[in-house]
Amino acid sequence: MRMSERRICVAVVAGFLVTAALTVVAQAPLPIPGQPAPQGGRGAGRGGAAPSPSNLPASPVVIPAATISPEVTGPGEMFSSLMALPPGDDLSHYRYETHEYFVSGTAAGQPYTTRLVIRRPADRSRFSGIVLAESMHPSGNAWMFHFTHAYTMSSGHIGVEIVTSPPAQFTAFNQARYHGLTIEPAQVNEVLAQVGAMLRTSPDSPLAGLPIRKVIFAGTSASAAVLVNYLPAHMVYRLPDMKPVYDAFLPTSNGANIRSIDVPMIQVPTMTEVSGNNSTVRQDGDMPGEQYRTYEFAGMAHLDTRDVVAFRPDPCKYPISMFPLGAYMGLALHHLVEWVDKGTVPPRAPRILVDRDLSNDGSLMALDEYGNPRGGIRNPYVDVPVMSYHVRNAGAVPPVPNAQPWVALRGEAGINQLCGLLGYQVPVAPEQLKKLYSSKADYQARVQRRLTELERQGWSLPVYRNLILGDAARVSF
Repeated sequence: MRMSERRICVAVVAGFLVTAALTVVAQAPLPIPGQPAPQGGRGAGRGGAAPSPSNLPASPVVIPAATISPEVTGPGEMFSSLMALPPGDDLSHYRYETHEYFVSGTAAGQPYTTRLVIRRPADRSRFSGIVLAESMHPSGNAWMFHFTHAYTMSSGHIGVEIVTSPPAQFTAFNQARYHGLTIEPAQVNEVLAQVGAMLRTSPDSPLAGLPIRKVIFAGTSASAAVLVNYLPAHMVYRLPDMKPVYDAFLPTSNGANIRSIDVPMIQVPTMTEVSGNNSTVRQDGDMPGEQYRTYEFAGMAHLDTRDVVAFRPDPCKYPISMFPLGAYMGLALHHLVEWVDKGTVPPRAPRILVDRDLSNDGSLMALDEYGNPRGGIRNPYVDVPVMSYHVRNAGAVPPVPNAQPWVALRGEAGINQLCGLLGYQVPVAPEQLKKLYSSKADYQARVQRRLTELERQGWSLPVYRNLILGDAARVSF
């Protein structure tokens, strides 16, 4: 690694060691005018688990189904929890529709009303039978649908988003439409179970009549912490046939040591967790009750910066990473779908290697001669490199004006902490490129060969092939 790159790594890691405990603010809800600033979200940043719920039944019980409203069409505009996607890669391109509902019931002895959003094919016959459910991230985003959108929509899966965080940002956005929303932290697990039961069993469900085969619950960072906190409840809240409400779980950007459950799970810690001594030591398993995989993708940071428009212009100190996080979150979801739906046991994968030594290359991970992590699940971006990918970033000094509300409303301190969750990229030195590749055509041919090999091995999906080859075609030597 060049000395300048090493200094960047040392500076960022040192900053991480000082500020890791503070990053919880970065993925909390946005500040709302006239209200106190939020005080953080469960498990955000560090990717840990929230405290275990109390007062669960001693043995499995049938969970009552939530009550659902007619579709909500007004008054006023709907709160959009999906970051803008580029034309040709958005809901319209995949012919998907968005529908909003309110769901209500009684949980923890108190009434609740919260929001449910369903994103599904306009042509119901295209539905695959797979539902991807998630708790809306407290920052106001359906990150799991966003991250996996190309795979999810090209496959015909339905996305379901359940609001489990305080509804202040909704009422601040549109008081007339959302004034009736109310949900408390103690109610979250019952709400998740009741909404899942409604979707699968109620004749009033927006999915009634559709051939649902499996429902997968996913989350990332703070919403992964909601998922982890739900798992004890998962073991006791059941459908009328005593089967689980959710058939599999996908916690991502999370390194907690997660308990064993009775359905398959794939966990995706990122380089942010690995380099922060916050990645699970749990071992992969195949036996019933231990169906588990850990997938660590070399090059992936805690939060996507390639497909999130809020990071334009770049508010961070170092150039934000263009690593396609979504291509590999989508791959993890695909393996989980195949496992739970078809019984296809997913491949095991090596973990990212760590040496806990800053003095040799500026990283707590073991890096290769180009600055990329050794080990982990491989991809063309690190195996045929023109960039090295690092964590953590930092806020720009002086701050860069960014008009996107999701960034701007955080203020300078919040942006600095937000950037701490992001990755950055450093070009491979020109002299190294000359040694690696005889020409741009040689580089592109190597990318294509490696990509084909990874697809054959099950470590890349054909739906992302054009994206990856397109990135290679845009490289300038």
